[in-house]
Amino acid sequence: MTYNIFGARSGGIPDLQMIADVINRAKPDLVALQEVDKNTTRNSKNGDIAKKLAELTGMDYHFAKAINVSGGEYGDAVLSRLPIKEKQSFNLEVDPTLGGERRSVARILVEKEGKEFYFISTHFDHLSDERNRIKQANDFVAMAKTFNKPMIVGADFNALPASNPMNILRTFFTYGCLNGNCSQYTFSTTNPDRTIDYLIYAPLNAFTPTYYTVYTWANKESDHFPVIATFKLNF
Repeated sequence: MTYNIFGARSGGIPDLQMIADVINRAKPDLVALQEVDKNTTRNSKNGDIAKKLAELTGMDYHFAKAINVSGGEYGDAVLSRLPIKEKQSFNLEVDPTLGGERRSVARILVEKEGKEFYFISTHFDHLSDERNRIKQANDFVAMAKTFNKPMIVGADFNALPASNPMNILRTFFTYGCLNGNCSQYTFSTTNPDRTIDYLIYAPLNAFTPTYYTVYTWANKESDHFPVIATFKLNF
């Protein structure tokens, strides 16, 4: 699953249990979370959101900080029902001619069926100008090429399927969407009109997506729908 949980909203997340209920209903092995606060004033009642969601779902977790904000930290996280063998955090910078927010990459190494692979969460820039997303896509591909295991990435890329940033990502990654058809809208839950959240993977022969859908029933918990996929391990 990949899920932007709307944690950066003014006033924070009103009911973290609602987010946990969505995850618990889907029962995924792995969840990529975006817009995750840690001990911020805007999410003061929730505290360490990744840790709390891990407790509410019975999963392990890893949080990666992008920036300091509202007296705490903000970034991306992953939840895992599989044993986590390694946790790593990375950053994606912005185009200096544009400016904006540094972004984070949360990476864990997990094992299933005796096979090790990386599961990653990230969140690209949201500005209308795509220069930051283009830089982040190029930098993320370069980063991923240094990783020595197959990988699945869940992300809010803030980019449409045929956009320049997604075309850059597709030089290395493959869409998890069945037949490459990412036509199900993922944003917004009040007026769905675009696809900006994805599950992608690399290398091509390491995984076979057998199921891919957007959970449109989860339309009150966040401004993004969660995206769910099932992958067959081929390595």
